[in-house]
Amino acid sequence: MTQNLTDPKAQPKKHRDNLLDDATKELNEWTGDDTAVEIHLFRMFSEVFKRHDKDEADALFIVGTKTTTPSLSAVSSAPVKPWLFSRVLALLGLSFGLLTLLFLVFHSDKAVPGMVFIGSLAVPFSLAIMFFEINVYQNISVFQATQVFLIGGIASLIATMILYQIIPSGNGVDLWSAIAIGFIEETAKLLIIGYFINSFRLNYIFNGLLIGACVGAGFAVFETSGYTGEFGLVTLFVRSWQAIGTHTIWSAIIGAAIVLAKEGRQPVQGKTMVRPKFLRFYVLAVLLHAAWDWEIPIPIVSDFDLQKWLIIIVGWVAIFVLIDAGLREVRTLQGQHIIN
Repeated sequence: MTQNLTDPKAQPKKHRDNLLDDATKELNEWTGDDTAVEIHLFRMFSEVFKRHDKDEADALFIVGTKTTTPSLSAVSSAPVKPWLFSRVLALLGLSFGLLTLLFLVFHSDKAVPGMVFIGSLAVPFSLAIMFFEINVYQNISVFQATQVFLIGGIASLIATMILYQIIPSGNGVDLWSAIAIGFIEETAKLLIIGYFINSFRLNYIFNGLLIGACVGAGFAVFETSGYTGEFGLVTLFVRSWQAIGTHTIWSAIIGAAIVLAKEGRQPVQGKTMVRPKFLRFYVLAVLLHAAWDWEIPIPIVSDFDLQKWLIIIVGWVAIFVLIDAGLREVRTLQGQHIIN
C-alpha cells in the first residue's frame, strides 16, 4: 500500500506562503535585491509583551542629538523590535476610553473635543513612535519628529487643497475619481516629505520611513478631526482603527522610496522622482489610496470590509520589505566603512 505524502490540510498554508514569498520577492526587487523577505510578526513585536522600565523609555526619547547619535559602526543591524509605541497607544486608548465614559455616562459635551483630538491622534501618533523606534541610526530627535508631525501634517493638507484647486477629482466614489484623489493627496505629502529629507540632510531608508510616517500621521490626525466635525462621532470611531493602514503607512512608503531613489548623499531633485526605485513605490501608495476610496460595487466586499483589510495587509507587507531593505543598507554601509 502506497503512502499519500501530500497532506491536503497543508496545501492552503503552502499556497499562502508561496503567495507571500512571491509578493515580498517582487517588492524586494524594487529595492535592489532579488530574494523573498521573511515576515516574523511575533519576533518583531516580541518586546511589546515584556516589562520595560522608565530608563529604557527615556533612553529612546533622548536620541538624535550630537551626543546621543551613535556612530555608523555602533548602529545595530539586528531585527528591529519596537515596543514603546504600544505603551503610547495604551495611554492614548485609556484616555479616549475615559473621555468616552465621561460623555456617555455624564452626558458632558465638554468631553467631545477631547474625544475628537485623542481619538484622531491615538493610532497615527503611535505608529509614528513605532517608526521613531525603528530608525536604528537614531539621528532624528523627538523635537524634529514632532516638528515634521505638526508642520508637515498641516503643510501637506495645504498642498492638498492647492492641488485640488488645480486638478479635478470628482466625488471619489468611482474608480477614476478615487485615483485622482490618491494622486493628489499622495503627491502633496510627497512634496513635504521631500522638503524635510532635504532640510535635515537625511540619507538612510529608515530616515525616509520615519519622515514619511510623521507627515502622514499628522495629515491623518487633522483630516480625521475635520471629518469628525463634519459627519459626527461615528466617523471618529471608524477612522480611528482604520488609521493602522492608511496615510501613515502610505507616506512612510513614499519617504523610503525617495531615499532609495536619491542615491546616497545627493539631495532630492526632480530626477529623483523619475527613477524606477521611486516610481514603483509611489505608484503603489497612490493605488492603495485610490483602492481605499473606491467603492467597489460588490456587496460582500463592502459588507465585511474585505477591501480595507486587503489594502492594510498589502501596505504592511511593503513596510516590512522596506524595513528589511533598511537593515540590509546598514550592513552594506558598515561593510564599506570597515573596508575604507
